[in-house]
Amino acid sequence: MKKILSAISFLIAVFTCCGQDINFSQFYELPLLRNPALAGTYKGDYRFTAAFRNQWASVSTPYKTGAFGGEVRMPIGSSYNYISLGMQVTHDQAGDSRMSKTQVLPLLAYHKSLNTEKDAYLTIGFMAGGAQQRFDPSNLKFSDQFVGGAYSASNPTQQTFQNTSVTYADAGIGLAYSSIVGEDTRFYFGGALFHFNQPKVAFGPESDIRLNKKYVFNAGVSGPVGDVGRIIFYGDYFSQGGSNQMQGGLMYQQNLVEDEQNTTSLSFGGFYRWNDAFIPLIKLTYNRFTTGLTYDVNISKLKAASSMRGGFELTLSYSGFFKGENSSLSAVRCPVSLH
Repeated sequence: MKKILSAISFLIAVFTCCGQDINFSQFYELPLLRNPALAGTYKGDYRFTAAFRNQWASVSTPYKTGAFGGEVRMPIGSSYNYISLGMQVTHDQAGDSRMSKTQVLPLLAYHKSLNTEKDAYLTIGFMAGGAQQRFDPSNLKFSDQFVGGAYSASNPTQQTFQNTSVTYADAGIGLAYSSIVGEDTRFYFGGALFHFNQPKVAFGPESDIRLNKKYVFNAGVSGPVGDVGRIIFYGDYFSQGGSNQMQGGLMYQQNLVEDEQNTTSLSFGGFYRWNDAFIPLIKLTYNRFTTGLTYDVNISKLKAASSMRGGFELTLSYSGFFKGENSSLSAVRCPVSLH
């Protein structure tokens, strides 16, 4: 029994500690998972974002990942400072054991205006909440179910599990600087530290497996192309438990209709996750709704088994402004928004 729990705890350690936090191809649409200080990176007083990802269906039991986040920002005083309040919820499930992780992370970020003449902000963000990991052993196969070299589900197993779930607290903090140069070139850069409390994630009390700290560096820049277009770059680098990863890419946004509160635009481009996947994308914004679709073209060591198929990902967001004096429309600048 202890050996089984140790093996499962080892798999959890590999899955969650060695640079394997959940990651979306449209990472730029889920800023709270990149850096708590990137909260408020949108045009509006509030935004809600949902994402769904289905991966590796061609080679194994699919990895299914979903996320839902909400953000609200509010001006403070009359000096262009503001705060962001938010919540990020994610759920991930993979494999025959239905190994899953669910986390609920509230967020608070403070945006300090550094220049009353132009957009320039220094932001600090903090995110903390609870997470639960669990598995279902009913679909697992054990050595005592093999008789004469053949497996039979009718052979009962003697293995039992006292714990199939673990709950823990998790926290992250981030810092970001954003501004504008020239007439309309916008940029930001920042860094974040996730899991700085290093919570215990082992199922068995005899194991002391910790979730490794995760260091993340972010950057983004966009510039105008003609009167109605923009080129936008996003990039991330992160390191966790001895593993490192980079991802980034470009998209071109063509504005079809644009006013102070609503925009209609079409975007397309491509992103690259180092030694893993090339990711073409298409994105449509219509008034307050935005939807994006990507597909991972697998280029990793699994490309032969997967025929270069990775997985698709869909995002949907809605943003808008409050009415009246509570709106940030005239009280807050939006330098971090690259769109």
